[in-house]
Amino acid sequence: MIRVGLVGLGKMGISHQAVLGGNPGVELAGICDSNSYLLGVLHKYTGVATFSRLDDMLDSAKIDALVIATPSRLHAPMVRAAIDRGVHIFCEKPFCLSTKDGQELAAAAAKKDLITQVGYHNRFVGTFLEVKRLLASNAIGDVTHVLAEAYGPVVLRPSGDTWRSKGLEGGGCLYDYAAHPINLVNWYLGEPRGAGGTVLNRVFSAEIDDEVSSTLYFDRGTTAQLSVSWSDESVRKMTTRLTLWGTQGRIFADRQECHVYLRDGSPMRSHAPGQYRVGWNTKYTTELTQPVDFYLRGEEYTAELDHFVTRCEKGEVDGENSFASAVVTDRTLETMIVDSRHAAMTPYDKTTPVDVQAESARPATHRVGRTRRIRQIANRLIRR
Repeated sequence: MIRVGLVGLGKMGISHQAVLGGNPGVELAGICDSNSYLLGVLHKYTGVATFSRLDDMLDSAKIDALVIATPSRLHAPMVRAAIDRGVHIFCEKPFCLSTKDGQELAAAAAKKDLITQVGYHNRFVGTFLEVKRLLASNAIGDVTHVLAEAYGPVVLRPSGDTWRSKGLEGGGCLYDYAAHPINLVNWYLGEPRGAGGTVLNRVFSAEIDDEVSSTLYFDRGTTAQLSVSWSDESVRKMTTRLTLWGTQGRIFADRQECHVYLRDGSPMRSHAPGQYRVGWNTKYTTELTQPVDFYLRGEEYTAELDHFVTRCEKGEVDGENSFASAVVTDRTLETMIVDSRHAAMTPYDKTTPVDVQAESARPATHRVGRTRRIRQIANRLIRR
């Protein structure tokens, strides 16, 4: 039995409170939030100790682990407070709005052998887990290109004064929405060498981005294109999906289904005879997802907390979605921000001559981030 404290009673915090309350290996020892009404209701019906200040809960509730579900800008100082007291930490995504903070906190937690996890729940979705297994089996050969998408109806009009609408508090669509497919791409391909053509576009918001598009560059010429919008009312709720092309096939996966096309020479046929055949194969989330004891919104939300709790019980420092792995996603997000600013500050200069052959002959790694030069080449080719 581990004693867990929870800070933050927004949508994710209340979900985590329910899941933790249903875990037989957890004693919910304290809940912290600035909303006294919510604290009063929870204390009345659950009896759990409540706090309005995190330091008070950390100092008096004698917790073994802390679940952080607060606005993004508060993650870093709250994680630091928990590390100082030797408490294991589950932090909602994104980990930190500053890569520097994330790297320092990951190193500090590792120095104390603390168990850490960040709430990228898609890694616990059966279909996305199957993609990971297929890639590990070299099912589609060398991955050449990825399309990573996420769409949802979050910001559909010019309004709002919440923390999500503030760049320094929530990070916009990039950190709130795009972080999910980017984290999956990091899981599958690792950390990119750079980003190009990044656009952080405002549709309705005054301070933050509502749409994100970019190309990520990886070793051996592999690329990943990102297309994300949280201002898309054509979808009922958040939809994350990935398409991966390889030398021996193709994979498409979303929350519900995993479609796999294998060429005749795919190694997967010998690794898993009878499971996959040449041509199209379809697996559904119902056959790929492991059951959980407590279902709320989706098995993945319980599965990720169960994984964290089990690691705390067993003292397993290594595990899925550690701070170190989340920093890779933070660095990728920051790389895209830098690329978008570079493109915005260096408009196309029609007077600068361009050597198309020389520019085209450069290795791909040297072309990363050279958005302006690529546009120059394209425009000159069009005019010929």
